[in-house]
Amino acid sequence: MHHILGVGGAYPLVVALWLLPLAGAVISWAFGPQLRSLAGWLVSGLVGASFVLAALSWGAATQGAGDALGAHQPLVSWMPGFDFGLLLDPLSLLWTFIITGVGFLIVFYSIGYMDGDVAFARFFAYMSFFVFAMLTLVLSDNFVGLLIGWGLVGLASYFLIGFWFERPSAVAAARKAFVMNVVGDVGMMFAIFLIVANVHSIGFGDAFAAAGSYGPGLLFAICLALFIGAAAKSAQVPLHTWLPDAMEGPTPVSALIHAATMVTAGVYLVARCAPLWQHSASAQLLVGTVGGLTALLGAILGTAQWDIKRILAYSTMSQIGYMIMGVGVGAYEGGIAHFLTHAFFKAQLFLGAGLVIHALGAEQDVR
Repeated sequence: MHHILGVGGAYPLVVALWLLPLAGAVISWAFGPQLRSLAGWLVSGLVGASFVLAALSWGAATQGAGDALGAHQPLVSWMPGFDFGLLLDPLSLLWTFIITGVGFLIVFYSIGYMDGDVAFARFFAYMSFFVFAMLTLVLSDNFVGLLIGWGLVGLASYFLIGFWFERPSAVAAARKAFVMNVVGDVGMMFAIFLIVANVHSIGFGDAFAAAGSYGPGLLFAICLALFIGAAAKSAQVPLHTWLPDAMEGPTPVSALIHAATMVTAGVYLVARCAPLWQHSASAQLLVGTVGGLTALLGAILGTAQWDIKRILAYSTMSQIGYMIMGVGVGAYEGGIAHFLTHAFFKAQLFLGAGLVIHALGAEQDVR
């Protein structure tokens, strides 16, 4: 696996940028009553520090050529083919910049937005845990690490969507999002079973190197199972119904999860597994078609909403449809470039909506 991933030597800096948000989550959770308003500043500082470390890693992440691109930090070697480590290459670096950079701005905004909330420190513990989970998803160099991050992101979103748990609607929305995402997790687990059964390894490098030898039926099954996970996380038709309901969480949650990071995890998955999709025309057709349908349907459904955040939710669903369609048909640069731009403008729209909602005494009806 290592020769395919091109270990550019151990790179401990990536471990630091991965673990800093976890430290923020643990400290905010354990000492919340003592920290009070300082929890927001602490978490903002640590997420911001992760962004600085990501910026310092630019050179290491883009060094090398071809398959031997990026910096790789092995963590655990269990048995042959079952190595766990972190991979910082141009693809994961781009997501890391958005998760920590836009994430920092949203967490910083939250200090004012959540001011006066009785569970102020708990909110920041959840936000920091979410950033850690998202970094685990994109930095893992193997499918099991990816799945662990995938599950942790679902758990963090459950906490954040249901943050105001005294509201029955928030609890119902959190439960719906969690169940929908678990459907996707099961799809990903099936894909991993098929890969391990055929390659005897969980490493991306090994799985991709063998892409040409799977046979069309098996390869399509692997791509389909992976895409079920991607469709659930990225709110693609027909697994999209949880996203509009997820607006029950505080507005910064909508900006972080449902605009900039979590819902684009499906785009990351298809882009990361590009060597598999490139060997299966039928899988590309499936992903491109579902993405195109979602782009159209999300836009149409958005025109019939009155709640300002639900309008933005359907818009997000539509925009991610474009991204999924792009990476599905092989236009990886286009799909990922749109992810980059969308993370900024949609987070900005949600934060702007938050200001309007605050100014109008929690009114969300655009009429």
